[in-house]
Amino acid sequence: MTNEIIIDGRNATMGRLASYSAKQALLGKKVAIVNSNEVVIIGDKRNIAEKYARLVKKGGSSQKGPKISRTPERILKRVIRGMLPHDKGRGEAALDRVRCYNQIPEEYKEVKKIHAGKEKRGKFITLKELVSLIK
Repeated sequence: MTNEIIIDGRNATMGRLASYSAKQALLGKKVAIVNSNEVVIIGDKRNIAEKYARLVKKGGSSQKGPKISRTPERILKRVIRGMLPHDKGRGEAALDRVRCYNQIPEEYKEVKKIHAGKEKRGKFITLKELVSLIK
């Protein structure tokens, strides 16, 4: 279990969480992010929601893509993927070591977690809110 990092994503800033997770995965550690739906994106809610709605609408055909996910854990994993060299072997292997969960799974209930975020003030939106706005 020493080679595994469990991160609680509650109130964590998405970009900072993603870069930390990507770096740890490249170092060979397994990364599990719990409470992905509580991760926040800093900025104006309307602007962020419009950006993601535009991406989803642009979407492409159902056979070719690009496929834009509409669940919090998939959005977060996609951001982490952007911070990895996912077209190379080591980046693909690192992405396989990253897991994102919306709640805390049973196997991680009693395990010590890294608390990545602190209480935010100002303009921000959680991934749960963002998903409800772009559906």
